[in-house]
Amino acid sequence: MISQSVINCEYFSEPLLIFGNDGLHVDPKSGISRYGPRSHGFARHPDNVRVGLIGTADTIEKSRVWLQNNAKGVIGDEKHPEFPGFQKDRGFFSSLQFDDDWVEQITQSEMEEVLQIRSSCERFVAAVGLLEQKLKILSERDQPPHYIVVGLPDDLLRRCKVVRYFEKGLGEVHRDLRRAFKAVAMKYHIPTQLLRQPTMEGKDKDNPSKIAWNFFTGLYFKAGGIPWGPTGLSPGTCYVGISFYRPLGSTFSHMQTSLVQAFDEHGEGIILRGHDIEWDPQKEASRSPHLNDEQAYELIELVLDRYKQEMKQLPSRVVVHKTSQYWPSERQGFKGALRKHVNRYDLLALQPQSEVRLITQSKYPPLRGTRFSVGELDYIYTTGFISDLGEFHSMHVPSPLLISDHVGQDTPRETLIREILMLTKMNWNSARLGGLLPITVRFARLVGDIMREIPADRDPLPQFKFYI
Repeated sequence: MISQSVINCEYFSEPLLIFGNDGLHVDPKSGISRYGPRSHGFARHPDNVRVGLIGTADTIEKSRVWLQNNAKGVIGDEKHPEFPGFQKDRGFFSSLQFDDDWVEQITQSEMEEVLQIRSSCERFVAAVGLLEQKLKILSERDQPPHYIVVGLPDDLLRRCKVVRYFEKGLGEVHRDLRRAFKAVAMKYHIPTQLLRQPTMEGKDKDNPSKIAWNFFTGLYFKAGGIPWGPTGLSPGTCYVGISFYRPLGSTFSHMQTSLVQAFDEHGEGIILRGHDIEWDPQKEASRSPHLNDEQAYELIELVLDRYKQEMKQLPSRVVVHKTSQYWPSERQGFKGALRKHVNRYDLLALQPQSEVRLITQSKYPPLRGTRFSVGELDYIYTTGFISDLGEFHSMHVPSPLLISDHVGQDTPRETLIREILMLTKMNWNSARLGGLLPITVRFARLVGDIMREIPADRDPLPQFKFYI
C-alpha cells in the first residue's frame, strides 16, 4: 500500500540547451533571443526561406501580411517574452522571400464546387484533393518554394475539418483534414503549415508573441534549420519511441507500429513505419497493444539496421520508450535483438497518470524536475513550476509521469530521469520549455495519426518536418 511506503523525493535541475555560438540557456525563447538558433553559422542554416502560399485571394493576402508583420518581431508582456523576429540581423537570422510564382489560388468556383457536395465523406475527400492539386502545381515550378503555408478559409475548415462515417466491416471511421493533407503532401517533399483565418486576422485567443514564437520555430525547423540542441545526452545512444496506430480502412484488430528515433546526442531523428500486428483488446488481458517476441525482435532489427545506414556504425547503447509495460514476450524479443548488437540498453515504460500527485505547502505547483519514489515506482514531474524562470506554463494542475517499468541494469536511474527531462525539450515545432512526454513517445503518437493516412504501398518520408 502507498500509505505504508516511504516516499523519497529529490529535485533535478533544468537541463541546459545549446544555441548559436555554443550559447547555453534552459529556455528556448531566451536562448534564441540571446544567441540565435543552433545551426546559425553552419551549412544547415537557411539564410532565406522561399515561402509558397495556397488559399483564396483573401486568405493568401492575409497570410502574407501576417507572415511579413510577425517576421519583424512581436512585442511581449509580463507573461510572454518578446519575439525578436525572423530577420537577417536578429532572431532566427534568416528572412522570408515571397514571389507570385509561389502562389496558387483557390478560386471561388472551386470552393463552391467542394462545399456544395452533400456527402460529408465525399466533400472531405474533395477538399483534400483540391489542396493537393494546388500543392502539386507549386512543387513542379522550376524553382519551388522551400515551405508552403496553406491559408485555410473559415468556410472550408468548418465544413471539412473532420469527417466521421461508417464502413461495413470496419465500424466508425474518423478522418481529420490536417492529418490527411499532411499525408498526401509528403509525396511532393515540401514541408507545409496550415494557417487558420482567426490567426491571420489577429483574432486568435492566444498571445500574439506566443503564436509567433511557436510558428516561426516550426518554420525554421521545416526549412532545414536546428533551433536548439540538447546537452548531457549519452554519446552513441539511440533513443527510440514506440507507438501503435490503426491504418485507415483496416479491421478493428489490425494495427501497425510507428517509431520515432532520436539517433544521437544531438537530437536528430528519423521516422520508421513498423510491422503489421493483430491486436483485439476484447480478447486480450490489456487494452494497450503489445508485441510478441518475434515482432519485438524484428522491430529492434529494423531500428538498428536503419541506424547503421544513417550513422555508418551501430550505437553503443539503445533506450526504448513506450507508454505501456513490457510483457514477458516483448522483453524476450527486445533483449534478444539488443544483446546481439549492443552492450547496453534500457527499456522504459512512461505512463501519463493523474492518480498520484504531490501536494505542496505553497500556492505553487510542484517544481518541474521533481522526482519522488513510492516503493519501486518512480514519478517525475516533467511539467510544473519552472524555478529557473519563476514561471508556470499551464492552466491545469500538473501530474507526474510514472516510470512503471525498467528493463536493464547498467544505467543509473538518475541518468534515465535526466534523459527524460532533456527529451521533453526537443519539440522543434514549438518554443515551449518542455512537455509531459519525451519527444520519443510524443512524436511517435503524432506520427501515428498521420501514418494511418499513408497507404501501405507508399513509403512514408523519414523526416520529422513532414509530420508537424
